Amino acid sequence: MNETAKGEIALDEIVNARLKELRNSIDAIDAQLLALLNQRAQLAIDAGRIKHDAGAPVFRPEREKEVLQRTAASNPGPLSSANVTNVFREVISACRALERPLTVAYLGPAGTFSEMAMQRQFGSSVDGLPCQTLDEVFRATEAGSAQLAIVPIENSSEGAV
Repeated sequence: MNETAKGEIALDEIVNARLKELRNSIDAIDAQLLALLNQRAQLAIDAGRIKHDAGAPVFRPEREKEVLQRTAASNPGPLSSANVTNVFREVISACRALERPLTVAYLGPAGTFSEMAMQRQFGSSVDGLPCQTLDEVFRATEAGSAQLAIVPIENSSEGAV
């Protein structure tokens, strides 16, 4: 084996060893994140019980907004504040679903802008209730089939609705 080949093998071993160290560190952090996420989830369950006993609503948009603003403002990077907000929105959504599953009515079939707006606002741990008409959206909410609704101001086919 020539010297160039030996040097490349040695470099590969160094790179692989360093990658292994980094991956082990990432795995350890992932384990810590998982433990903290489950600890947060248990606290959310406890908060949900208190809210239920007090007759208070589970969904508190002002509290969720406060958490999202605080985490984005205190983010030192390198993740962007938008990425941090997206991660925390999903954490909040999952924890809220443990307190009480949330159903949101929206106009249109799955895959529409209304469904995307619902997930952007409430996270992916909500149950979407697609409705064919705006009247159906409001009736579903009024009847209690959905706790909340997303309604468009305008749509791509008819403009203002």
